[in-house]
Amino acid sequence: METIYKICLFFTVLGALNWGLIGLFDFNLVTTIFEEGSIIVRIIYILIGLCGLIDIGIFFNHLETHE
Repeated sequence: METIYKICLFFTVLGALNWGLIGLFDFNLVTTIFEEGSIIVRIIYILIGLCGLIDIGIFFNHLETHE
């Protein structure tokens, strides 16, 4: 399970860095690496969203175990 958490963390960080680049420089790294509008870009964005939801669960689970 720890491997899944690390993969989710990787995708979440990737998404955060991408949004930082969009905000600072109007530069979308994901669409630059892969063709804009391609299915790969959609899959990456879906994975980032799902990993964000999993990270929320990890966060609340972590809070409960330390109370």
